[in-house]
Amino acid sequence: MQIQWYPGHMTKAKRMLEETIPQIDVVLEVRDARVPLSSFNPDIEPIVSRRARIVLLNKADLGDPKANKQWVAHFARQGIPAIEYVATRRGSAKVVLDKIQQAAKARVDKLREKGVSKTIRVMVVGIPNVGKSTLINNLSGGGKAKTANRPGVTRGKQWIRVTPYLELLDTPGLLWPKFEDPLAGRNLAFIGSIRDEITDVYALCLELLGFLKEAAPALLTARYKLGEDDLILENDALLERICQKRGFILSGGRLDIDRGVAMVMDEFRDGKIGRITIERPQKDGDTGAQI
Repeated sequence: MQIQWYPGHMTKAKRMLEETIPQIDVVLEVRDARVPLSSFNPDIEPIVSRRARIVLLNKADLGDPKANKQWVAHFARQGIPAIEYVATRRGSAKVVLDKIQQAAKARVDKLREKGVSKTIRVMVVGIPNVGKSTLINNLSGGGKAKTANRPGVTRGKQWIRVTPYLELLDTPGLLWPKFEDPLAGRNLAFIGSIRDEITDVYALCLELLGFLKEAAPALLTARYKLGEDDLILENDALLERICQKRGFILSGGRLDIDRGVAMVMDEFRDGKIGRITIERPQKDGDTGAQI
């Protein structure tokens, strides 16, 4: 499935990042723990690489725990600190703030030697619907950044003061004009970072079921009370079987396929099928991923 979604405001947002990076001490990259590679925009690599970086693996409670740790180790090998992050987990904000202080220390100390009192400025970047604004609200202790469970909410530049010595810059979610790897677009659509309205959500659901049959058959069968024989069904027939199991029947005995599609997509995105990581780092520490 070929997927593209690049609203006009994203061009302006990228330009804003380029203009603002000289003011920034630390870049906090918010990625989805289930797709840490696909959820990073390669177009901004030349921008964010100019500053100290932290990778925040958001929604870590939706990813496989073992895979989460593998990704933290993967980024550590690249010299980039990474954090497993769950917004609702107690103490999660302090872990992030401490890591920011550590990342900014060299730059702040250098300025202090010159007698300059420095406010740490952190740029928060990420793709649409990856959880940037929710993170900022957690760190700042209030609803200061716009949030919604859909992509494309934050459109402008928002500075949020967390402490007298720390400011966060919330930025719009940025995708890139063309996905070189079609799996990247598919993965982002799986997790909801691309609007369902611009995808063939039925075809997407069938692809997701095909992935789950291979990657998480036990979780899939347990969630929808399927038998092992159901896993050999074609994806469209498997979707019909799930609709039957859930009693999604319209008048005349027809299956309510649209309801089944919506349910499977929502339950995967909400972690109700289970903790499933789509991308895993290569065992040899390469920058690629096993999907």
